[in-house]
Amino acid sequence: MTDKSPQATSLFRETQGAWPNTLALLWVSVGWVASFALMGANAVWLNIAGVLLCVQTMVLAAYLIHEAAHYTLFATPAANRRVGEWVSFIAGAGYASFERIRHMHIRHHRDRADVTCFDFKGLLVRQPWLKQVLRALEWAYIPATEILMHAQVIARPFFVASQRRHLPRALGMLALRVALLGALGAWSIKALLLYALAYGVLLHVLNFFDAFHHTFEQYFVEASQPVPMEGRDRAYEQANTYSNVISARSPVLNLLTLNFGYHNAHHERAAVPWYRLPALHRELYGDTLSHLMPLPELLRAWHRHRVRRVDADHYGAPAAGAGRADSFVGAHGVSFLTVV
Repeated sequence: MTDKSPQATSLFRETQGAWPNTLALLWVSVGWVASFALMGANAVWLNIAGVLLCVQTMVLAAYLIHEAAHYTLFATPAANRRVGEWVSFIAGAGYASFERIRHMHIRHHRDRADVTCFDFKGLLVRQPWLKQVLRALEWAYIPATEILMHAQVIARPFFVASQRRHLPRALGMLALRVALLGALGAWSIKALLLYALAYGVLLHVLNFFDAFHHTFEQYFVEASQPVPMEGRDRAYEQANTYSNVISARSPVLNLLTLNFGYHNAHHERAAVPWYRLPALHRELYGDTLSHLMPLPELLRAWHRHRVRRVDADHYGAPAAGAGRADSFVGAHGVSFLTVV
């Protein structure tokens, strides 16, 4: 997946990416740390600002992992990998290595499918009580299914023999984060509880955008196990990919998700960095909104299908015209952070 781009500097992949990437990384790193001070402050309005800042920086961190996985940030794989590990820690996804995350995400592009290593749907069939628990919690707007997906990344190396080689990483990261959370709680119980709230909101935000990006086939496989292509060509990829930008009229708002909503453009040219995706979208699709799923409709579908989405056997079938997202059930378990 290559794309012609301006000449790379010794550090950044593109000269024009130096400032956008530097500012994004600084904002995420400094803002995330500052959010804890705000969440532990006395004033309620500072606490609210701290939660919002924590959520927003973790969201950006998650999408910076995605950029690093496509090597769009820096000129060398090693630099992308190092920064990918750092922002993965901020996003709470450091239990799996950056390389594992990258491998499975590149498979998503190459196989034109949602390829997942953990068969959570099979688990729900084997444990019906768990399905009922998840459905009840999702009804109450608790992101239980995504919590399960993140928890399995930690748990499987302990219990699955084929995952045992990942145990030192998972155990080390678990010990580090428990120690840091303990220190945070010792300083401020309020900050610890607000961080838990912020993390829950993060999972909702990531799932909302992930849920409605594709109507791909979902395969539960080992990390290197091939899947049949079965006619999934580039036309199939575009026909089953949807863009869910925050705003088509105010593109600056899409920076809140690092332009991740321009998903058709991203899948057409995966090596184009985040700051050039709006221009690429206009180049490919003009000013038409035919490739965009309206945000209000997706919010309605996300709410309406939140219980059904837990164990649905398909993602739904988006239609055409007004209300085209009403039958779009969406997906769980497709986040590039948890498919490892």
